[in-house]
Amino acid sequence: MTDNTSSPSDEAVQNATLQKAVIVGIQPGQSPRVIQEASRFARLLRVPLVVVHVDVTRFVTYEDPDGYVHSAPIDINFDAGTAEFEAVQAEAAKALEGTGLIWTARQLVGDPALAIKALANKLDAQLIVVGTRKRGIGESIREFFTGSVAARLAHRQHRSVLVVPLEEPVPDSQPEIWTE
Repeated sequence: MTDNTSSPSDEAVQNATLQKAVIVGIQPGQSPRVIQEASRFARLLRVPLVVVHVDVTRFVTYEDPDGYVHSAPIDINFDAGTAEFEAVQAEAAKALEGTGLIWTARQLVGDPALAIKALANKLDAQLIVVGTRKRGIGESIREFFTGSVAARLAHRQHRSVLVVPLEEPVPDSQPEIWTE
């Protein structure tokens, strides 16, 4: 699954150079700790880093035999996913500046766990890195309906999944994790 700006042949060439990469799922405004941990592992493993953002406002319509994915919007507002991807690219560029790491950004579409899994399969990724969700009732409700991306990745494919905490840990003395 790829963004709509690349052609099938461009993606195939790029995928060949990204084999065994570390994949990191990023959302705009997410803690920079997630990408920092992913870049640390990419450097340790001496592999490229692939920064991915999944546009959940689009869905896969069909996939060509060569792997190129065609998608359609759920909503007519195309700008939301584009703006989020641009924000992720800018945040990644800032966080990875001066690291010497080979990296690229990809926008995937559809269900986050399935999209990341498909890309990991194409690249034969060594590791998938994601952040924990924010605490709060809104996030709890969202996770109730959609499930945890990290848990779904851990149960639906064979690669290791590194889950990076986004916030300060909840003290052991606090009985409830989500207090809102």
